[in-house]
Amino acid sequence: MSNVKNDAIYDAKTLGTPKVLLLGLQHMFAMFGATVLVPALTGLSVSATLLFAGLGTLLFHFLTKKKVPAFLGSSFAFIGGYAAIAPNGEKELLPYACLGVCCAALLYLVIAGLIKAFGVQKVMQFFPPIVTGPIIMAIGLNLSPSAINNCSANWFVAIVAIVVIVACNIWGKGMVKIIPIILGVVASYIVGVICGQVDFTSVKEAAWIGLPFAMENTVFAIFNNPDSSLILSAIIGIMPIAIATIVEHIGDMSAISSTVGENFIEDPGLHRTLLGDGLATMLASLFGAPANTTYGENTGVLNLTKVYDPMVIRLAAIFAIIFSFSPKFAALVSSMPAATVGGVSIVLYGMISAVGVRNVVENQVDFKNNRNVIIAALILVLTIGISYSSVGAISFSIGAVNISLSGLAVGSLVGIILNAILPGKDYKFDEKGEESVNFEV
Repeated sequence: MSNVKNDAIYDAKTLGTPKVLLLGLQHMFAMFGATVLVPALTGLSVSATLLFAGLGTLLFHFLTKKKVPAFLGSSFAFIGGYAAIAPNGEKELLPYACLGVCCAALLYLVIAGLIKAFGVQKVMQFFPPIVTGPIIMAIGLNLSPSAINNCSANWFVAIVAIVVIVACNIWGKGMVKIIPIILGVVASYIVGVICGQVDFTSVKEAAWIGLPFAMENTVFAIFNNPDSSLILSAIIGIMPIAIATIVEHIGDMSAISSTVGENFIEDPGLHRTLLGDGLATMLASLFGAPANTTYGENTGVLNLTKVYDPMVIRLAAIFAIIFSFSPKFAALVSSMPAATVGGVSIVLYGMISAVGVRNVVENQVDFKNNRNVIIAALILVLTIGISYSSVGAISFSIGAVNISLSGLAVGSLVGIILNAILPGKDYKFDEKGEESVNFEV
């Protein structure tokens, strides 16, 4: 890979403090719309989300030797996991979902260790596109009913969000193209205010400064009166989502490497970047914040500005931490109209499923091979069929503990096992990385 970085004239030292601070703010706003949208969709804390996006980014930079200019924001891939455990954002159930996400983050650490020990080729052969593609498709499709339900609150407000996001994404230039989600949210929010869909009471009552999270909303609160069945169901149901996000992570590392002109998969190494992403997600989930992931929006800003200095990203993380101490700002985000959430969700959930399709197409999965057809068919039918069935999950008991496996958990496990045992595997992982997986719009 050619060293494009030498062609970039600018870095933190040559730009000076005022411009560097401005660039840091730009990176923060690039991730802002998508990052705060995840707690708005799930019921998690906006303030905790910002705090642990910032802290997670700083932790990631420390573990990757301060070499990779990546920002870690909220992951959309885990929204289905939160919805499965706390479908209406129930505060008492969300800590269980967060525990499931925390355990999913352990898979990052396991894969990082295996890659360090055996190399990326041997490990990734168990997660080929014929497994990850259909799983990603199913994640988006499982979420689609909630998007429609939210839109039904006011379809006009929802359509405004959809139109603005699509228009900015297709015809926008510069930063407009990079932040279509936040622009869609703002436009739809304003229309929602005009249509009487917003209640600002909570915003008026919220303090300007306060702590970003409360201990009763963290994973630690579970152990005051734990529900063993719910704990196991959350862990087993949510952990398979990490399969998709690990592949997404590799794609993001490839995209950042291509943008900057340095092979970060080699140095500092994929095992280090996975470790950083996994530990950041683990830390965030323990304290009631969403899972983290490397953000494509910020990669777009790197490409736009040609400033690749990781110091600028670390400044964005510090700004996010500062914003997290404002409950009034969190209340403003939480007052977002349901129809705005629905309109944005239609685009996002559809994009997740489309990413799964792209993952299969760009990796040229051969569907003339019956082996591949069987794996994809069983993943999709089991995942979606179980989720939309009258039972909603596969339940069984081990001793006195009841365990419920979500459709996604069953589909993912069946896909991985079938891929491992059926003859005819022909997938070889490209060490340059998978570029066809990215959940960001």
